[in-house]
Amino acid sequence: MKIVIFGLSITSSWGNGHATTYRALARALRARRHQVIFFERNAEWYRSNRDLPEPSFCKVHIYEQWDEVLPKARKEVCDSDVAMVGSYCPDGIAAIEEILTSKAGVKAYYDIDTPITVAQLRSGGAEYLKPHHIPGFDIYFSFTGGPMLRELETSFGAKVAVPLYCSFDPAKYRFAPVRPEYACDFSYMGTYAPDRQAKIEKLFCTPARQLPAKRFLLAGPQYPEDLRWPQNVKHIIHLEPRFHASFYSSSRMTLNVTRREMVLAGYCPSVRLFEAAACGSAIVSDSWPGLETFLMPGKEILVPGSWRDVVHYLSEMEEAQIRRVGRNAQQRVLAEHTAEHRAEEFERYVEHKPTKTAASASAEVEKLTTASS
Repeated sequence: MKIVIFGLSITSSWGNGHATTYRALARALRARRHQVIFFERNAEWYRSNRDLPEPSFCKVHIYEQWDEVLPKARKEVCDSDVAMVGSYCPDGIAAIEEILTSKAGVKAYYDIDTPITVAQLRSGGAEYLKPHHIPGFDIYFSFTGGPMLRELETSFGAKVAVPLYCSFDPAKYRFAPVRPEYACDFSYMGTYAPDRQAKIEKLFCTPARQLPAKRFLLAGPQYPEDLRWPQNVKHIIHLEPRFHASFYSSSRMTLNVTRREMVLAGYCPSVRLFEAAACGSAIVSDSWPGLETFLMPGKEILVPGSWRDVVHYLSEMEEAQIRRVGRNAQQRVLAEHTAEHRAEEFERYVEHKPTKTAASASAEVEKLTTASS
């Protein structure tokens, strides 16, 4: 198949989780002999921080303005088997309107930010997607499963909304030798977000203050300069994806914190969750509806009730038990959440133009998840 994608970025992972998602999916699709073409606006933020400027697994068109790239985009879309626009695409509205009037075989939307998108759709629409666009797509792929899929169909007219969760590339995310610069008792990786910061203070900074002899490591950009971290917290402003496996493998435990809209929606795992699990790191996570359908609390992931539980994990939990939690999570995601799994799901949906409803799609996913666990 020829697959044309208009997205936020595939060349730069700086400050966004879209790039690693697109990379994993595109790489897996290319391995299955599909042709992937990606259109990305040359935004200043990403232009200055490209960690994969020329992916070997897809053709990337970097452009300055939509009008200048339109003839090329129109030509690529015209004979494509699948034309897809992703959430937060800077020229999302123009790209959507171009695709919906094209001869593309399958017209798809990939929402990597479904809870945020739906919240804005309820108020009239997002800057990258309007409610009247949704019925025009053959498939609405969503990072979020569960009840939100039904809302996309019943409230906004999606023909079919199905989960296409984030994934990881097992060749990139796996056990790696411990690196001294990343060796720590507890780590966290994530871009600053105001609605996550209270949980980071509670589940990361408070344990750090309670355990001054232990080492804490935080990686991520955009944190306010006036934030004051505990003395035993080291902050890395940005960590390129090629170092992620070493980062997680060098952590005794790592923290996963979910944004407010994702918590409210439920069934919305982050790409960092799967990547950390793939590296065998024991994950400590906040709680959200549907978490147990991806990783089983107590067996494959640790879900604290308070910062005191985190202190208990770090100071009293036996090393064998910590490693066992990490291994269990690793086995689970390797069995269900690799990029190869997502590519297979993508193929199945676009080749058969599904007609099942979101409710039945969610039920099938839950059934498969339960059976595998």
